[in-house]
Amino acid sequence: MTPRPAGGRGRLLLATVWVILFGCGAEPEREPEREPAARSDGEARALPRYDARAFHEGVTLSMASADGFPVTADDRQLLVSTDESGIFNAALIDLDSGAHRRVTDSTTDAVQAVSVFPRDERLLVLSDSGGNERYHLYVREHDGTLTDLTPGDEVRALFAGWTETGDGFYVLTNEIDPRQMDLYRYRSDDYQRELLYRNEHAYSIEAVSRDGRWLAVLEELSNDDADVLLIDLTADAPEAVNVTPGEEPVAHQVHGFTPDSAALLIGSNAGDEFYYVLRHELASGAQSRYLDADWDIPYVTFSRSGRYRVWAVNEDARTRLVIDDLQTGKGLEQVQLPTGDINQVRFDRAERRLMFLSSSDVARPEVYVAALDGSRLERLTRASNPAIDENQLVHSEVVRYPSFDGLEIPAILYRPREAAADHPVPALVWVHGGPGGQSRTGFNPIIQHLVNHGYAVLAANNRGSSGYGKRFFHMDDRRHGEVDLDDIVYGKRYLAGLDWVDAERIGVIGGSYGGYLTVAALAFRPEEFRVGIDIFGVTNWVRTLESIPPWWESMRRSLYAELGDPAVDGERLRRISPLFHAERIERPMLVIQGANDPRVLKVESDEIVETVRANEVPVEYLVFPDEGHGFSGKENRIAASEAMLGFLQKHL
Repeated sequence: MTPRPAGGRGRLLLATVWVILFGCGAEPEREPEREPAARSDGEARALPRYDARAFHEGVTLSMASADGFPVTADDRQLLVSTDESGIFNAALIDLDSGAHRRVTDSTTDAVQAVSVFPRDERLLVLSDSGGNERYHLYVREHDGTLTDLTPGDEVRALFAGWTETGDGFYVLTNEIDPRQMDLYRYRSDDYQRELLYRNEHAYSIEAVSRDGRWLAVLEELSNDDADVLLIDLTADAPEAVNVTPGEEPVAHQVHGFTPDSAALLIGSNAGDEFYYVLRHELASGAQSRYLDADWDIPYVTFSRSGRYRVWAVNEDARTRLVIDDLQTGKGLEQVQLPTGDINQVRFDRAERRLMFLSSSDVARPEVYVAALDGSRLERLTRASNPAIDENQLVHSEVVRYPSFDGLEIPAILYRPREAAADHPVPALVWVHGGPGGQSRTGFNPIIQHLVNHGYAVLAANNRGSSGYGKRFFHMDDRRHGEVDLDDIVYGKRYLAGLDWVDAERIGVIGGSYGGYLTVAALAFRPEEFRVGIDIFGVTNWVRTLESIPPWWESMRRSLYAELGDPAVDGERLRRISPLFHAERIERPMLVIQGANDPRVLKVESDEIVETVRANEVPVEYLVFPDEGHGFSGKENRIAASEAMLGFLQKHL
């Protein structure tokens, strides 16, 4: 389970989705198997079958924080996180040659690159323990040693940006009260610190202005109402002032301050279905509509000087990027960009180049560097495994299907190459996490592995998903396990109506909240799906909502408003929790769980497995002792993918 993205999804929250980097690890030990693929013309051609290792052998990457310095002081190297060694570590990529070197060497706990220091070679990195999400902030010193800036077994810390002069940086920690993140300023030279803001109201701290005067926080009143508050940190008694008052509830978002510390940019859908951007002037309090699109605008960011602006549009599950030169008032149409989904855009310090990740359905995200004058576009990395022929993989198609009430449900459809009317294939409905997430186009090694082995996949964006307007987003409120589950069932019926799908062999698979809907489908619609694969899924909402991590305190009211308060809505929560109805489950299931998961406790999976096995239903259970709510280790991802395929080959 993850917080919904419509409110409180601030720029300071740690990214939990990793994208792909350079180079390949060891190639598969054997050549891919080739099977004859049926074709409607009666002929057959050989299709390669790749194992899970082949799909996961590419190196996974995330850029350094957009709130920090992603490029070294000499403008030559880009800071990234990479799992080239099998576990995430920080690395530097040369912007001219593409050569890279790891600069941390963890063999157990994932390390996330955060920022280069402004004027020297020290680095900031984050790491937790076994996926428990209690992140500590470290300095990688000149000699390669790590200095823990936020020690303590129960402490969780996040980076929050640099001061304007670069002589200090901001850090959030919950060391005083585990429910509340407080703001500190650290000195760059000796790491001495000062408490700037004691967060006694458990606000979600979102952004600090470059000049250090202003702090923007969110107060989440419910899942459809989040106010943006401004705090003047230079005042004798700093007070939070609501800058988004209004009679109608709006789940505002914070995009951050402008580089000149003159304005705060706020995401709003007041009076509109989709999120646009408001500009709030800090001096006068005046507000104006700043950026508009026909879809949600998920982020807006700037080069360090503020001359260049980058903003994105979530256009029907794809990202459309816009780059503007604010000095000339024109778009940078001359910048060469590759075809694909572009994310994590960063500028070098001289503002001559931008770096970004570009991916497609069949190719892992690659690091590109582009000159702002249009003179250069170069791919710096080689992420995809050369043992895989990308031409044999499958591009997705955005489709829509009617649900039980006629509502059109958007989805991403993957059709295996061998699928045909005279050769129907088994299929899966894929359910994303959340509640409130979104399945999007782009490379997914788990999905491509399954499709390569002949399984069609429909990634459904059931009602309650983000990206399709606020009415669609709120259609599942207090109706979880009901209307959204019906959307998944009707996804199955859509698949069954395709002449190239075997209507008798359709399963359901999902992670986090999608894992919940998977088990709910098996319990509450036991005749619909042949099998289910639950990855870190909730099965007992009462316990999950009572045991949410303390650092989610700022989102508690929002979660309760959407899902229910276990002290008040216990009866309803038990009614929609599969654990209390597990005797209805009669179809085989695979359960995958991280032992250190702080969001969906391992006991959730233990109990559902024990109960369903008591029904003499086949249940396979895979527990990773070194993972939390997701996969940080490459070998674990490979093992999980192989387990999924083996389970499906046995039962579907």
